[in-house]
Amino acid sequence: MLDPISMAAITAVLGAVGSGVASEAGRWAWETAGGLVRRMAGREVAAPTRPEERDAVARIIHDSVRSDPELARTWSTFARTVQTTGATVGRPRLPASVRFFTDRKGAMRLLDREAGRKADGRPRVALLYGDDSMGTSALAVHWGWRAESLFPDGQLYVDLGRRGTGRAHTAGSALRELLLRLGLRDERIPPSETERIDAFHRVVADRKLLLVLDHARSAAQIAPLLTSAPSVLTLVVARRPLSGLDAFPVPVGPLGDRDAARLLTKIVGKEVMRSARAALPAVLARCGGSPYALRAAAPRLLGPGPPTAAPPPALPHHEPTGGLTMSDSDPVRTAAEDAYRPLRPDAARLYRLMGLRHWPAFDAEAAAWVAGIDVDAAEELLGVLTDALLLEHTDNGRYRYRPSVRAHAEEAAYRHEGIAGCSAATTRAVEYYLRLSVTAARVALPESWRVPDALAGRPDHVYAGRGDAVARLAVELPNLVEAVATAEEFGKPDTVLTLCRALWPLQLKAGHHEAVLPALRAGTAVADDQVPGSRTAGALHVQLAHTLGELQLWDEAGAEAAAAARDERAAGHTRGLASAIEILGLLRLRQWRFQDAYDCFDEAAAVLDGIGPDDEGAADVPRARALLERHRGRALRGLGRLDEAQEHARRALAVFRANGEAYNTARALTDLAEILLAAEEPAAALPLTDEAIRILSEENADQHVEYLRRLRERCSGPQE
Repeated sequence: MLDPISMAAITAVLGAVGSGVASEAGRWAWETAGGLVRRMAGREVAAPTRPEERDAVARIIHDSVRSDPELARTWSTFARTVQTTGATVGRPRLPASVRFFTDRKGAMRLLDREAGRKADGRPRVALLYGDDSMGTSALAVHWGWRAESLFPDGQLYVDLGRRGTGRAHTAGSALRELLLRLGLRDERIPPSETERIDAFHRVVADRKLLLVLDHARSAAQIAPLLTSAPSVLTLVVARRPLSGLDAFPVPVGPLGDRDAARLLTKIVGKEVMRSARAALPAVLARCGGSPYALRAAAPRLLGPGPPTAAPPPALPHHEPTGGLTMSDSDPVRTAAEDAYRPLRPDAARLYRLMGLRHWPAFDAEAAAWVAGIDVDAAEELLGVLTDALLLEHTDNGRYRYRPSVRAHAEEAAYRHEGIAGCSAATTRAVEYYLRLSVTAARVALPESWRVPDALAGRPDHVYAGRGDAVARLAVELPNLVEAVATAEEFGKPDTVLTLCRALWPLQLKAGHHEAVLPALRAGTAVADDQVPGSRTAGALHVQLAHTLGELQLWDEAGAEAAAAARDERAAGHTRGLASAIEILGLLRLRQWRFQDAYDCFDEAAAVLDGIGPDDEGAADVPRARALLERHRGRALRGLGRLDEAQEHARRALAVFRANGEAYNTARALTDLAEILLAAEEPAAALPLTDEAIRILSEENADQHVEYLRRLRERCSGPQE
């Protein structure tokens, strides 16, 4: 067993605690660690955000516990409550391969060669590159399934381009997705990119894994995802060679005519191919060796009448194609035009309107709103478009465009609908997501003054409860981010601000901080430009500060909290000013700046004193004071002023109990138990942990309960 006060064990504990700060229980452990480090060092120590900083803090702890048995006992007791075990890989799998696959024998041999290369310290990396329609992704997935036995620990896949969204993964967000697939729970994933790189390398170091990085855009994007682990093979899929990437090149070009004909034969059968013999050369020429174009052409060979190379003449609802030819378009665009021309008018219109923006994955309800039809009709038309390969099904039953197909749909929309029609359809789409988000936010967090007011008219969405509303916000988040960008582009600042404010319950209850960050940055910029010094600007700066803090971008988060206080003060919004200062104090807690945190909470309490009984926000003041009492207790615990910390925690607990707030009662109980344990009063802490466990078990707060059970072991176990 690893010595709990060895450098390796201490570093592992700090890493595990730092990885868990996204959760409430993780924050308790993080603040506890900060208080212990302050006590050991005899001074304030900055909270680490990078591996080298973590190692320096581990050295402080190691030197202290080696020279002081009492500190060694205290650290060992704390370390027992921290889970340092790695992820359990449940054999992650690649997406499904295509049913019909042909040729590519040369590329497959090249991949076999790289996979079988003797380990020599270099990362095993192969780069498959070719145009979007040439089946590079399908080749990577097909080879991965064929070589499954080489990777008994699983096959990882991540779409770096997040196809259809217009927003590529950052290295940090891609690492988050990979760590989730490797078995880490969301709350155990480190907030910073640097820590995620370290965690990823540790988890895959001794595993036999295949990693497919699809739709890569640059060497810089994927460099943090590469590992020299000898049994990990990385397949990078891109449209072109990536300069600066040290990888084994595997070019993927058009299918030759013979292999293209084989693929068509597999799809439509030999009998159909015999009847299409006369038209086949023209079909192959039009498809340009693209597997996608060949699949899209198959329905024309299967349809009634003699097979033809080109689609039937355009129906009356279609506009001229503008001279679209093989010479000035890629095979995907040609195939999209060929599939679009014979569509019936209502399907063609829906195809055009939903392609006007990069909606990442939309459902029939959104499509119905945009097209002005009922949901059942939209569902039927989406099925028609999917059958024509103009849309793709996502894993969760939604729909999306291939990028080149969406570009074709957008061009067709502007030709057929005109600027006014396209603008009206886009406005309807943004309105749909605005109404959805505001309604969900009101259900998810009805008591919060930060959530925007309900929109006029009947609510368009019904939710079973708070959890259902938060879940819907999470599912729609990529579309909501696109709606913010669209509203900003279309000059609708009020819509931008309302959409961003509706994200607050999602930030507070479910995280997704990397995903909401682009929208919040846009929202604060719009607020500063349109309504500086307003309550709305203050609210947006608080939201951005909160998310930046969760991502451990503390300097930037502090600047945003200060901006929020500035705006709330200018607006004369006393309650908002107190909240902004409170947010800054919580950031200081995360940074282990306990005295600064306490001063912020004191300042926020003084601001609340300025709210009279008849002033706006007066009803919220008792609860706000209780929260500040709780926060002050946490800061004092970090400072080692345990008697004072107890007083503040007990006052907060009394208020929450009187108000019947189960969750906050359990949080205050946990605070008080932590303080009593720090004061070496485990017998007094034990009943508090039991009560908190009982309350939170009924709230289904499983992760918090798990932490409390480990805390309980500290109360009832041996105190050697």
